[in-house]
Amino acid sequence: MSKKDIKIVIAAHKPYRMPEDTMYVPLHVGAEGKKNPDGTPLDLGYQKDNEGDNISAKNPYYCELTGIYYAWKNIPAEYLGLVHYRRYFKGKNKSKDPFACIVTEPEMEKIFETHRIVVPKKRKYYIETLYSHYAHTHYAEHLDCVREIIGEQCPDYLNSYDKVIKQTFGYMFNMMVMERALFDSYCAWLFAILFELEKRVGEKQPEMSAFQSRFYGRVSEIIFNVWLDYQIQSGQISQKDVKELPFIYMEKINWFRKGISFLKAKVFHKKYDSSF
Repeated sequence: MSKKDIKIVIAAHKPYRMPEDTMYVPLHVGAEGKKNPDGTPLDLGYQKDNEGDNISAKNPYYCELTGIYYAWKNIPAEYLGLVHYRRYFKGKNKSKDPFACIVTEPEMEKIFETHRIVVPKKRKYYIETLYSHYAHTHYAEHLDCVREIIGEQCPDYLNSYDKVIKQTFGYMFNMMVMERALFDSYCAWLFAILFELEKRVGEKQPEMSAFQSRFYGRVSEIIFNVWLDYQIQSGQISQKDVKELPFIYMEKINWFRKGISFLKAKVFHKKYDSSF
């Protein structure tokens, strides 16, 4: 059996330990305009997302999506995907070193013998729907506007949209690996919606903090589930084509602070002001 050509970009904005597996492509997201103190271009030693066809300058608003766009337009692989420098899909290794536990190329090749899409394990909110959680922590009008755009650009997706936002779980983090044709289909659909959202909402509303202005990346986390649900419901793929993998963090998460912020958002409608 021939070797599968799989490339997974690692969205990063600073120097960090990287896996040695050649399947992974460390990518400096938001490289456009970044400079050293002496004025020279910042070079992390990674591929930069401001080369070729790119939207690197949108990184303050689109987050890791500038990496997905770069991969879509510039990496000619049979399978494409994205992970984060601090969050990866987990493989079978049980080592105490988290980097030894990252899914390997042979493991991913094996998965793609029987599957077409790899996603992270569902994130469960339990007492919140995807819509209510977003409304409490960010701004609901973004999702409302997205629904309007979907109704205009691809109305067949509205049933999936209305179904997904009522769920209390979803595939999050903009992490995925897919067959090339599916990746192309997803990106064309996603960026058409986001570029129109940008026209209607604007890149930065005056009342929004820099953290909240990154909402395009957060909206995409939710509507990835819309796209995926529609592919399944319309018969483009089957549920059996989708493989869920656990994910692993490279650093400890402050779950106490995260939990308190979640409850403040739920009870007092206090918007998130930073990552955890």
